[in-house]
Amino acid sequence: MMMPSGPELIIILFVIVLLFGAKKLPELAKGMGKGIREFKKAADDVKKEIDL
Repeated sequence: MMMPSGPELIIILFVIVLLFGAKKLPELAKGMGKGIREFKKAADDVKKEIDL
C-alpha cells in the first residue's frame, strides 16, 4: 500500500477539518494519543509475558 503524497495529505486534512471542525481536532488528537499509549503498553506487557 502506498503512502499518500503531499497534496493528498493536505486534501485529507482538509476533509477531516470539515467533518469534525477545528475545535474538535485537539480532542481527537488527545484521544488518539491515549489510545496509542495504551496499545504500546499492552504490547510491552505481552512481550514481557512471552519473555518469561
